[in-house]
Amino acid sequence: MATRLSVNINKIATLRNSRGGNNPDVLKVAADCERFGAEGITVHPRPDERHIRYADVYALNEIVTTEFNIEGNPLEDKFMHLVLDVKPAQVTLVPDDPGQLTSNHGWDTINQLDYLSDTIAIFKQAGIRVSIFVDPVPELVAAAAATGTDRIELYTEAYAAHYHTDRHEAIKNYVRAANVAYNNGMGINAGHDLDLHNLQFFAQSIPQLLEVSIGHALISDALYYGLENTIQMYRRKLQTHG
Repeated sequence: MATRLSVNINKIATLRNSRGGNNPDVLKVAADCERFGAEGITVHPRPDERHIRYADVYALNEIVTTEFNIEGNPLEDKFMHLVLDVKPAQVTLVPDDPGQLTSNHGWDTINQLDYLSDTIAIFKQAGIRVSIFVDPVPELVAAAAATGTDRIELYTEAYAAHYHTDRHEAIKNYVRAANVAYNNGMGINAGHDLDLHNLQFFAQSIPQLLEVSIGHALISDALYYGLENTIQMYRRKLQTHG
């Protein structure tokens, strides 16, 4: 089975917010992404609402027909309330700071085990599938299993940064981490800096991969190739793994 593509539309909201108004229309873009073949829509609202706004999340929940994935830091009460109100298909817990430009590390699942376990239990009791952002470290992945999470999302910046130097070396830690996750009964997602160049090899190397969430690279590629064509290009990279 091909890995599912979830399109992160944060960059669309950033463009809209830069001029005010509603151009581009985040809701229309989300619907079009689905129409063009995306199998999920991802958003990552931050406390300052510099891209996706909390109101966007509620509005998107009314129109998204594929899997809706909300990313964010559960340390923010506002985020917890949002997710529990919306009840998306999946919540992805990311340990980013409020003013952070972009996510840059996974959870310390060993030292934050109790906190993560308690938080994940709240979401799962509400019927929401939980994924947690994790670095490709086997010990951290093994500890993630003890939190009760349904899935992990492998943080792929290190892979992307070293892909063009030595892709076989770049993927090693991810294969090890994925095997630990799979053997502990967790599903495997991945995201951050995956693009048309490095995506296919990543998916081929990790056959257990269920889902990738891609935003910045995909939206950037769409400037050249068009949104519909770009989504199909990414899906083809995923359909050819295995």
